[in-house]
Amino acid sequence: MAEGKLVDKSVLKTLVPPSALNAENFQELAGKAYVEDVAAGKVIFREGEVDRKTTYLLEGEVVLSSAKGNQAVIGGTDVARHPLANQQPRPCTATAKSACKITRFDSDLLDILLTWDQLSGIEVSEITLSEEGDESDGDWMTRILQSQAFQQVPPANIQAMFMRMQELPVRTGEVIIKQGDDGDSYYIIKSGKAKVTRTSKTGAELTLAQLSDGDAFGEEALLSESKRNATISMLSDGMLMRLSKDDFNALLKEPMLSWLSWEEAEAKIRQGGKWLDVRLESEHANSGIPNSLNIPLFMLRLKADSLDPGCAYIVYCDTGRRSSAAAFLLGERGFQAYVRKGGLMENSQQVATGGA
Repeated sequence: MAEGKLVDKSVLKTLVPPSALNAENFQELAGKAYVEDVAAGKVIFREGEVDRKTTYLLEGEVVLSSAKGNQAVIGGTDVARHPLANQQPRPCTATAKSACKITRFDSDLLDILLTWDQLSGIEVSEITLSEEGDESDGDWMTRILQSQAFQQVPPANIQAMFMRMQELPVRTGEVIIKQGDDGDSYYIIKSGKAKVTRTSKTGAELTLAQLSDGDAFGEEALLSESKRNATISMLSDGMLMRLSKDDFNALLKEPMLSWLSWEEAEAKIRQGGKWLDVRLESEHANSGIPNSLNIPLFMLRLKADSLDPGCAYIVYCDTGRRSSAAAFLLGERGFQAYVRKGGLMENSQQVATGGA
């Protein structure tokens, strides 16, 4: 489709979940939200199709029909604020009942923006601060090995991690990672002190935290495959240990993530596990798995204590991106967390679609 008129931002603000994005990410999405005119009778997408698009109805009415004979008309209701039949492959065919206006986003782009947005407050808050008692805590390796996160990583992986880490001498004032840059490495402070800052929408620089020996940073951008959401610069001369993105994924991320097929997830549920939806509340209300818990990713740190440490949680979102980040963060706290592989978009035949 040729690019044409952009969707009015006031209209875009009514859609779920784009309406929940922060100003910066909303603007990013708004610049790619084009209005598409669809004539009455035209098929928007077909049952069984895999298009990796998130489609919204802006005006008119659309008929959703399946080969099983199910049919629903969407238009002018709260349901229209949500994506049309947002699973892959498509669970039904969408046909314009009247002349319609729609907009379609690349599903991965939308999910990355949502994940980045919801992790924006986590990178700082997840860091273990060590403002006192550094000397009594022992060396940086001991502190790292004592963390809950590393207790879940196979010893061989930890050994390989230490072998593959590169020493990086740093100077006072040196910027290690910059807000808005791509994530390419994971860092541990071997010696020295650093500060975490974030630039506000007005351009003011806010100091959020201080780090010292044994503190790690930089994992969130790697988990979410998105850009850095804070700047970290040195307050003193020191030495960092740097692990590449590929090594982080292979040695730390993957061992801490357990992926389950639909059948494996159902088996865990029968054994007493619980579904945990880490999408926004409005997304959960529209298409959540029945009897699932809902804690949005950005609230996970605050509400993790409400979870049962003796329970297995099968974490899900639309694609698996937000849920993998959530499972990693839960794993750091010692929870037994699994990720539903592919998310809801690849499981339309099993999950309740809600709304329609």
